[in-house]
Amino acid sequence: MLAIIVEGLGCQLIFTSVSDGDSLKTFEWRSNVLNRLQSKYGSLYRRDNVILSGTHTHSGPAGFFQYTVFVIASEGFSNRTFEYMVTGIVKSIEMAHKTMKPGKIFFNKGIVEGAQINRSPSSYLQNPESERARYSSNTDKEMVILRMEDLNGAELGLISWFAIHPVSMNNSNHLVNSDNMGYASYLFEQEKNKGYLPGQGPYVAAFASSNLGDVSPNILGPHCVNTGESCDNANSSCPVGGPSMCVATGPGEDMLHSTQIIGRILYQRAKELYASASQEVTGPLAAAHQWVNMTDVTVQLNSTHTAKTCKPALGYSFAAGTIDGFGSLNFTQGTTVGDPFWDSLRDQILGKPSEEIKECHKPKPILLHTGELTKPHPWHPDIVDVQIITIGSLAITAIPGEFTTMSGRRLREAVQTEFATHGMQNMTIVISGLCNVYTHYITTFEEYQAQRYEAASTIYGPHTLSAYIQLFRGLAKAIATDTVANLSRGPEPPFFKQLIASLIPNIVDRAPIGKTFGDVLQPAKPTYRVGEVAEVTFVGANPKNSAENQTHQTFLTVEKYEAASAIWQIVHNDASWETRFYWHKGLLGHSNATIQWHIPDTAQPGIYRIRYFGHNRKQEFLKPAVILPFESTSAAFEVVTS
Repeated sequence: MLAIIVEGLGCQLIFTSVSDGDSLKTFEWRSNVLNRLQSKYGSLYRRDNVILSGTHTHSGPAGFFQYTVFVIASEGFSNRTFEYMVTGIVKSIEMAHKTMKPGKIFFNKGIVEGAQINRSPSSYLQNPESERARYSSNTDKEMVILRMEDLNGAELGLISWFAIHPVSMNNSNHLVNSDNMGYASYLFEQEKNKGYLPGQGPYVAAFASSNLGDVSPNILGPHCVNTGESCDNANSSCPVGGPSMCVATGPGEDMLHSTQIIGRILYQRAKELYASASQEVTGPLAAAHQWVNMTDVTVQLNSTHTAKTCKPALGYSFAAGTIDGFGSLNFTQGTTVGDPFWDSLRDQILGKPSEEIKECHKPKPILLHTGELTKPHPWHPDIVDVQIITIGSLAITAIPGEFTTMSGRRLREAVQTEFATHGMQNMTIVISGLCNVYTHYITTFEEYQAQRYEAASTIYGPHTLSAYIQLFRGLAKAIATDTVANLSRGPEPPFFKQLIASLIPNIVDRAPIGKTFGDVLQPAKPTYRVGEVAEVTFVGANPKNSAENQTHQTFLTVEKYEAASAIWQIVHNDASWETRFYWHKGLLGHSNATIQWHIPDTAQPGIYRIRYFGHNRKQEFLKPAVILPFESTSAAFEVVTS
């Protein structure tokens, strides 16, 4: 979690970038953050001037969303995860507040090549040819960066926005991982925070998401894994095996290597733009925010015609997944007709969707009519945040979902035009994706007709983009005309209690007979060469126990013995790219923890050890459970260069 605060003329703005799993933010999450900030800072930080933006890694913890469709996908609500993430966000903002100092912001932008492809090119081609002709690519290749420094020129931080899905790590991954955007941030911060462990230095580098809806980092494109032939077609399907065989791959030897390659491309380009950033951002700060009932927005299409948004629903192609991660039931992208079997099964379990919702979403065949499902709580949000903050000539639009490439282009153009109409010329519009609440995808009306994954996941119907453009234009007008105070707050989102409890039970941890937690089961070898993998397996306990009991800030350390001072110096923790932590769940509360250190070429020869930090859950008969910390240390081993 990275927080950056901008203050000027008595106005404050907070941009927080969260490397969160699927960016599933909720009103409950945001409300908790704001309430805790207000208890400490009063009215300084509010709903209008605080943005929570997710990087959208698909390899993060889950279980902190309040809407039922996500709670089910997360196997229940986890209060431990929720509390841990809220606390982390608040702490990052408190740290930013405490270390604020006078400074300057510099702006730059530039093209990034070789990092992305459009994963739904056939949908993109549905957009008018005259519109497509204005752009050289079917993805947005422009990276925007802000460089922050104090009045003495000392560097403070970076915010970067770029349109790319953090899915270099595919859906076979089981490691908590910040993916390509996180790796770019990691590299930038490691360079600027010399001598600090990851996440512990004063310099912060936020690589934030943008209009990434149809953008993939798997640049080798989709191929049939069984035949090798291309499956870059409207249905992303293979002649033999169907959609499940059609998978896009990245440029590396495996997904971890691909993550590094794409992340390094982003890092290198950001580094270049950062070094040459010379355009200072000056001018007043402003913020505008509204809650909107997205199920009931009337859209003025032209001078004579209007349309409306719909109650949420997911189409058949939602279940198909994408070339970055296919679904498990052999649904196909581009489906515009329902299936009697699945319709009947849905009707028996969940009830039939109304004719109204089916008509509103056409040509989407509805698989799940989530807007009409309310038990035990609503399945999707009705009330959504829309928000803009401006810093001089820079406007950051906080988007509550995943805009496709052309959707983002239309929004940027519309908001820029609205500012210009009311006297704010030459505004730079930044799309900051996945902010404040998650509402799936937003395609153009034309892309919606093709009903690939992104369109099937546009939950408020074919006019969703037009509604958002209308709403964000309203915010831009309010800022430009200094009438933000006259904006309606809108209907406040609901706050749910008694969410579905975690479907994964909290069981007591047990060690094998004759062993205790942390005992070494598989020791390290006496000697390793650089480039090899040092590995130790310990008697483990459920890592979730540590979320509530932060005795240590890491599950592991790699330490080097410094003979001159006779101390063990920590050189890596669990946030280091070189380390891996694997938890192997056994039966009846038994488990093992394996720690790997992928020894880099830069490792200094010497004596090392690996340490493990955990917590075990213990419960005696008729007594409440207690969480107990433990730690363990491997035998020392030597690292040599050859």
